[in-house]
Amino acid sequence: MKYIEYFTRPGRGRVLADVLQSEHGSWFFRKSNRNMIVEADGDVPLLEDFRWLTLGQIADLLHQDNIVNMDARTVLSCIPLPDAHGRAHLSDTDLLSWFTEERARHTVSTTRIPLADVSGWKRGPYVVEHEEGRYFKAVGVSVRAGNREVTGWTQPLFEPVEPGVVAFLTRTFDGVPHVLAHARVEGGFLDAVELGPTVQYTPANYAHLPARRRPPFLQHVLTAPPEAVRYQAVHSEEGGRFLNAESRYLIVEADQTTAPLTPPAGYQWVTPGQLTSLVRHGHYVNVQARTLLACLGAMRPAR
Repeated sequence: MKYIEYFTRPGRGRVLADVLQSEHGSWFFRKSNRNMIVEADGDVPLLEDFRWLTLGQIADLLHQDNIVNMDARTVLSCIPLPDAHGRAHLSDTDLLSWFTEERARHTVSTTRIPLADVSGWKRGPYVVEHEEGRYFKAVGVSVRAGNREVTGWTQPLFEPVEPGVVAFLTRTFDGVPHVLAHARVEGGFLDAVELGPTVQYTPANYAHLPARRRPPFLQHVLTAPPEAVRYQAVHSEEGGRFLNAESRYLIVEADQTTAPLTPPAGYQWVTPGQLTSLVRHGHYVNVQARTLLACLGAMRPAR
């Protein structure tokens, strides 16, 4: 693996960030990745398929669809954002206390079972899919690639049936921007609960439900007027085990009517700086929220 020695051998550079983070808790079972940023000592050889980019260039690329991959986005989220200088809606201590309480009130038990015991799904020659066409498919693929350690292989992949929608609602309190985070419970998390975006859903999976049973804030995000959308781009999800997995990432302005200062249970207003501080510790902020955190750092000034 190219450049791996800069992250595994002591003395090759100054470590700026080093943390174990979760991946998609709904599709991976207790999977973690080590996210690192290292400032190299001396010149770094430029190998084929690699280029140096400034953070400003990457910020511009984050406004384009399907350019910056998930692994790069989650590492970018480790770069500190300016804090609120004590003017956050909740103090850091109060935020951690609220989050600890959220974790304490949820007990999640997960057990692996044989595929034959799974109900509501059907198997075909090349696919396992939901009987009503929702959620995702498990498909088998054959891969050929010229720039990997192994040039060919076969593997199963998860293929979502529809694109997802991932969004932070944002408001400004006391002159400080805040985003509305959700304490999400997902079966694959090590600690059951991590902070996620305000909205993290595939709308097609809820279309059959009455409006009162659909996820909070989803309709507001889907119908937000253009002037309220501060950021929008389509980004791919993890590409090593997912097929055609995309989500539309948004940052949407809200008001007291759509997102009150005292939010529903399980939601809390936090500053980008507070989220960045939590990202420096493992399993506090989920992978979708980390992408949006990288996008917050790339967000252009309000119109």
